[in-house]
Amino acid sequence: MRFSQAFKARPSLWMLMLVLACGVWLASGKSFAAVSDISVEPLRAKYAELGEQLRNNAFQRALYLDSSQSSTDLKGEIYAVVDYPFNIVNGALNNPAHWCDVLILHINVKYCNASRRADGTVLTVNIGRKFFQPLEDAYRLDFNYRAVVTTPEYFALELNADDGPLSTHDYRIWIEATSLDDGHTFLHVTYAYEFGLIGRLAMQVYLATIGRDKVGFTVTETLPNSRPVYIKRVRGVVERNTMRYYLAIDAYFNALTTSPEDQLEKRLQKWYHSAEQYARQLHEVDWNDYLDMKRREYQRQQVAQ
Repeated sequence: MRFSQAFKARPSLWMLMLVLACGVWLASGKSFAAVSDISVEPLRAKYAELGEQLRNNAFQRALYLDSSQSSTDLKGEIYAVVDYPFNIVNGALNNPAHWCDVLILHINVKYCNASRRADGTVLTVNIGRKFFQPLEDAYRLDFNYRAVVTTPEYFALELNADDGPLSTHDYRIWIEATSLDDGHTFLHVTYAYEFGLIGRLAMQVYLATIGRDKVGFTVTETLPNSRPVYIKRVRGVVERNTMRYYLAIDAYFNALTTSPEDQLEKRLQKWYHSAEQYARQLHEVDWNDYLDMKRREYQRQQVAQ
């Protein structure tokens, strides 16, 4: 059976592959470090180490992106200086109630709801296609939220889910931030997941079909005409989604000084136009289509499903 025929015959497989390709921004019960080992010093040391890369890079912003792949897992990381003081970043990100306003900006996030349960806060996230669709046609995932450490100059948090689709498991996300002397904030985002045979095969199908010509941000070589050659395949997937989610965070920050009734429109404009700065990697839909889709999804998100 050809790949295109397989997609038509197996819509559930298509959706599970989409979840993998979207690099769902979630985490497992495995923490990146024991709480007793978490502090501001390693993050500030990383800021000093990345000084030149943050000042001079192809992103035209103070940002460093990295990705890695082993035989069983994938990992993406962003380190960035954001133009907001630590108290603003802490208040925005170190609070589960704000995360759905961040996540819904991503083109493939169709719905998000934060709810309190007996064992803590859970984020319910639906992942789907690049157009408005019924939630029953999207893939639902539930993830736990945990604030790990909060001090006047540093915070760390994680999301956690043990199992995912297509034999993926141990999803891990880690977000930490620290204050800088100039009123800015140094932000670090890491996500990773492990996968089995089925997940590996599904990703291979995606990369052989609709993901065949997509690229990431790492330059693997430079051609004689000075044109860069960008990384493809699985690390390209990780890098694209790392950037999409970072831009969602930045767009959320950017709208905080706007009146509440205007914040959604400002976030949508900021996310889309920022993504279009990297059109080779991130362009998926036209502006009017994105705006119409996200307005409808945001309205739906105001009602618990």
